Amino acid sequence: MAATTAASLTLSKPSSLPFNHTHAFPKTPSILPTPPRSAVKSLLLVSSKNPLSDVISSPAADDSAWDDDEKPREECGVVGIYGDPEASRLCYLALHALQHRGQEGAGIVTVHNDVLQSITGVGLVSDVFNESKLDQLPGSLAIGHVRYSTAGQSMLKNVQPFVAGYRFGSVGVAHNGNLVNYRALRSDLEDSGSIFNTTSDTEVVLHLIATSKHRPFILRIVDACEKLQGAYSLVFVTEDKLVAVRDPFGFRPLVMGRRSNGAVVFASETCALDLIEATYEREVFPGEVLVVDKNGIQSLCLMSHPQPKQCIFEHIYFALPNSVVFGRSVYESRRRFGEILATESPVDCDVVIAVPDSGVVAALGYAAKAGVPFQQGLIRSHYVGRTFIEPSQKIRDFGVKLKLSPVRAVLEGKRVVVVDDSIVRGTTSSKIVRLLKEAGAKEVHMRIASPPIIGSCYYGVDTPSTEELISNRMSVEEIRNFIGSDSLAFLPFDSLKKLLGSESPNFCYACFSGNYPVEPTELKVKKVGDFVDDGLNGNLESIGGGWVQANRNQIEVGS
Repeated sequence: MAATTAASLTLSKPSSLPFNHTHAFPKTPSILPTPPRSAVKSLLLVSSKNPLSDVISSPAADDSAWDDDEKPREECGVVGIYGDPEASRLCYLALHALQHRGQEGAGIVTVHNDVLQSITGVGLVSDVFNESKLDQLPGSLAIGHVRYSTAGQSMLKNVQPFVAGYRFGSVGVAHNGNLVNYRALRSDLEDSGSIFNTTSDTEVVLHLIATSKHRPFILRIVDACEKLQGAYSLVFVTEDKLVAVRDPFGFRPLVMGRRSNGAVVFASETCALDLIEATYEREVFPGEVLVVDKNGIQSLCLMSHPQPKQCIFEHIYFALPNSVVFGRSVYESRRRFGEILATESPVDCDVVIAVPDSGVVAALGYAAKAGVPFQQGLIRSHYVGRTFIEPSQKIRDFGVKLKLSPVRAVLEGKRVVVVDDSIVRGTTSSKIVRLLKEAGAKEVHMRIASPPIIGSCYYGVDTPSTEELISNRMSVEEIRNFIGSDSLAFLPFDSLKKLLGSESPNFCYACFSGNYPVEPTELKVKKVGDFVDDGLNGNLESIGGGWVQANRNQIEVGS
């Protein structure tokens, strides 16, 4: 990623970006109760647990080893709200809308009386929050986060938003993305005396802000972002500001909307805006910093603008169909993927079904184009969570059956086209084919609404290593034989790009082509590690939320 020039630090309004003003938003008059002494962080000792967070823990059962869901997983969803007295509750609802982007943890930070207050926990949004917890989060300014990551003993401390104090105040941050130079940055910071309390690359951003030589918070953000490489859509909160930042490539989505009372909302997808009745205004542009405070909204273009490289998998799998992502309807994209498959890979069949839920819209497009009935041949159970048993291989093989149930009346004696969004390792696809044939399907023809995946993602998506990707080591015919289908076809790569038209160069296809916009110079961290957290924290007073107080004895950093 190209470095920002010195001239970009002048905070001048870029002519290419809109500059809007909103009215000042009064803070809510509610009084935040004084925390008990036991809830206040030690000024120097690092605490790994948020004192107001419930540990919604689960037995360590082999990292959900039974789970055969091999799809790439979006690692995060973020929300930011400024100017609504019900900010925490709106944030809670918006996080519900983004639950598909992360189910391992959730958190909300609010600001009241110049104090940042955080509640985080492990599990779904509904596991972490209830009415009494939201009552503890007053204020008209909030950020929130939902997280997916592999399980581990340090999981709670990695749940965002993170909150930290530094010389000039306090800051909370929520991050969707992945920094490809995380290890190098962390090593440099540790060599300079910074002590890390989590295994998340997001903490690097906080340390960079804390150690910046600049005093204004916005300049500290710019200084930090100059050093970051990779994908990041960030929302920050301070005592009086909400800030949204998107990396210059625009890998991950971030949109802005407004409620009827003038409250400003940022979110990873427009579906979150819809739920809380905020009107979509526009995307946060790649390389843009949006600052919201009592003076209104200021748009700053503080970073270089290479060719945008937005993640195409948002349209294939991650985003909800009712979202608009990167200016395009996700529903329409998936419907067209299915139509192209029907045109380029036709087959004689009696019925078209989908692997729910992400394959449904593409299957509808395929069926309409092929003139074949679409029916619900697989029923997905939405109530299957983690199982807390130590599964034997025999029990583990029931994983797909726990999630998907075939409808024999639809399948028996039929030639079936089954549409799925992608094939990663191939193990789930093979079990689905077997499931359909056991239910009486005469033929099973797999149609995949994306090109073959041959490369891992390093920009905020959890994918297997390249060696584990079946399309990286097998031909289409070999994959067909492996999964046991009667035929197999993928969405052609060239057809995908043709569909996107003039916007095609603005998307990242690294998982299909192996060509990376930002070279992954470091191996991706796959498992959450354990870090000792009983040391002294040089620049950040606290990580993980809770009460943040000024550290008057702290060694000064910056100027």
